[in-house]
Amino acid sequence: MEASETARRVESNSEQMVNARNRRQIEANVAYFAQRLDQIEERLEELDQEWDVERSLETNASILALFGLGLGIFWKKALVLPMVVTAFLLQHAIQGWCPPLPIMRRLGIRTMHEINKERYALKALRGDFEGLGEEQEQGDSLEKAAKATEAADLH
Repeated sequence: MEASETARRVESNSEQMVNARNRRQIEANVAYFAQRLDQIEERLEELDQEWDVERSLETNASILALFGLGLGIFWKKALVLPMVVTAFLLQHAIQGWCPPLPIMRRLGIRTMHEINKERYALKALRGDFEGLGEEQEQGDSLEKAAKATEAADLH
C-alpha cells in the first residue's frame, strides 16, 4: 500500500455520503473565508486544534480499555471490554476500518487529510504558496475559493 493509499484508507472505508458531506463542508468553509480573508488565521488556529478520526479513535479506545481493566479488578468479566477494544484497534491498523469508525465519521470527525485539505486551501487563499498569488488576483471570491480548494487537492 503506497503512502497516499495509507493516508486515505479511512476515507476509502467510509460511506460515500459522509465523504461527500465533508467535501461540501470544506468547499463551503473555503468559500466563506474567501470573502473574509482577515479571519483565515483564526480558522487555521481552529484547524490546528481539531482532532482527527485517528486521534479520536485511539483516545476513546484507550479510555475504554483502561476502564475495562480497572473494572476487571473487581469483576473479571469486564476484561472482555479491553480485549474487544484492542481487537478493534488491531483491525483498524490492518484494514483501516473498525466498528466505531462509521459512527465517528457520521458524527463529523474528519480525517487528517480532510483537515489538511481545508488548511492548504485557506493558506492558498492567503497567498502562502508561490505561483498561486498571481492567479488569486483575478476573479471573485468564489473563483478564488474554487482554485484554492483545487490546489489543496494537490497536497
